Amino acid sequence: MRVALAADHGGLELKNSIRSWLEKAGYSVEDFGVHTGESVDYPDYAKIVAEKVASGEFDRGILVCGTGIGMSIAANKVPGIRAALVHDVFSARATREHNDSNILCIGQRVVGEGHALAIVEAWLRTEFSGGRHSRRVEKIGAIESVYCCRSLEGSQSAD
Repeated sequence: MRVALAADHGGLELKNSIRSWLEKAGYSVEDFGVHTGESVDYPDYAKIVAEKVASGEFDRGILVCGTGIGMSIAANKVPGIRAALVHDVFSARATREHNDSNILCIGQRVVGEGHALAIVEAWLRTEFSGGRHSRRVEKIGAIESVYCCRSLEGSQSAD
């Protein structure tokens, strides 16, 4: 399984721990940053990972920031992404089994390292259960298709 990984400055330390765990566990992982503690804008990193996952270049993605909230909001703007903000192992399993989530978002300031690694492990090892959940995931995609490509009224391009 190929995993795309990124964080902003608020998630750097946890991202590095997750990367080490992924490598030791035998996952193919690519780290898209950040690599220093210098302040950056989390949407830039969420976009990179979300596009890599949506294109099929990577099977799943993991995003880390201070709370995980900003990363999940930004990643979910990319069509085809089902990014889940997770703080516990039960939810990690549930979001894979029921929602077929393809990006995991975690907050370094919310979840300790040991617990975060347990969340990552549970999320990566849990498969989508399909069945009635497939119909629900398809409905998410249908909602997305209505809104993802519409231009907003009154918006103007910067030509």
